[in-house]
Amino acid sequence: MAGAGFWRGADHYRLFPPKGLPGRKLQHTITIKKTYSMIEILKQPWPWYVAGPLIGLIVPALLLLGNKHFGLSANFRHACAACLPAKIPFFQYDWKKERWNFFFAAGIIGGALLASQWLGNPAPIAVHPALAEELGQYGIRNYSHIVPQDIFTFSSLLSLRGLVIMTGGGFLVGFGSRYAGGCTSGHAIMGLSSLQWPSLVATCCFMAGGFLMANVLLPFILQL
Repeated sequence: MAGAGFWRGADHYRLFPPKGLPGRKLQHTITIKKTYSMIEILKQPWPWYVAGPLIGLIVPALLLLGNKHFGLSANFRHACAACLPAKIPFFQYDWKKERWNFFFAAGIIGGALLASQWLGNPAPIAVHPALAEELGQYGIRNYSHIVPQDIFTFSSLLSLRGLVIMTGGGFLVGFGSRYAGGCTSGHAIMGLSSLQWPSLVATCCFMAGGFLMANVLLPFILQL
């Protein structure tokens, strides 16, 4: 339309009729919604009100489909029961009834590999300036991957800091989750949803331990 004018604001377009025509004072606002393909949606960070309910719905889905309890750290025990020949009472049970959990864990690993290869967000890792400045004091400045490359690499295992964080931390996570009878998925998601008192205690201890580590112990470990 000759003489028509447009004003653009975000995804909104306002059309002004051309001069000399009736209705010059009228303004027509056209809202154009940007559409995304499924691949573009999967590449974006999902908000908590979408990802949270999806994770929570795993609990009733497992209960309804096969009367199974959601949990991941139990696979450590199942793997030891399947592989260790020693007659340890803790591993003497019919682990084959729980082999479905191996497929569940394999699906998580496989999904993570697929997502990292084809669904990765090309945008750089966003780190708050205050946090980046604080971590820079400990020599952590490489944010090219999802975890800092200054710590989580095979070469870092040869350092005292990397040994404590990866080897020591991994042992404590594995041992602690089995000693507590479950991890954050088994207690915080499955246990709390089924109103189990031990899961509430375990979840509170998880949170307290996380706050203690992040605010008190981690600064000393990063200085190693």
